[in-house]
Amino acid sequence: MTNLRPLFVALLLCAPLLALSPAAEAQKRERAGAAGKTAEGEAAAVGGSAATGPAGGKRARIGGAASDGEGNVRGGSAAAGQTAAGGTAARAGRFQKNADGSFNRSGGAAGTSAAGGSGYTQGNVSGDGQGNLRGQRNTELQGAGGGRFSGNTTAASGEGLQHTGSATAASGASTESQVDASREEGVSRNRTCYNAQGEQVPCR
Repeated sequence: MTNLRPLFVALLLCAPLLALSPAAEAQKRERAGAAGKTAEGEAAAVGGSAATGPAGGKRARIGGAASDGEGNVRGGSAAAGQTAAGGTAARAGRFQKNADGSFNRSGGAAGTSAAGGSGYTQGNVSGDGQGNLRGQRNTELQGAGGGRFSGNTTAASGEGLQHTGSATAASGASTESQVDASREEGVSRNRTCYNAQGEQVPCR
């Protein structure tokens, strides 16, 4: 019986390193995988790959899943990459589906451009198996020129959707917004704008 948990964890933790590894550079493409049983007796499989493009870009991907044969499944995946110009990106996610129909998924991604911009987003969604869902997402963006954006969205069955966001230009002018939506109340939107001195001004 092969315990795949250490391999699965190692692959998840090492995805960014695989993307930049000298081996990937030398071989252009590498793959690895395994299948067997976890310590808990679940059937499982994991796999990963790393590659280098002709222009020098690099990437790596890994993933795995395990099932107990009774309707319960869990797994995850991750990827990372770097462009020849120096931009980078990475993502990771995991999921669990239970025999009673309930589930949970979560994940995130981040990246930077060669020019210096960056971004990050993470979120999750879950269900109770009875048709009720709940989810959330956060996003942060930073422009190479100094502008930035921040947003948060949540939604749930019976509760509607709520979104808040703020954006700031490189000049310092900014906007804050809020959206609330529900079946009972409809949709409401609020927006407030400020100039570079922090004074409230009419929104255009």
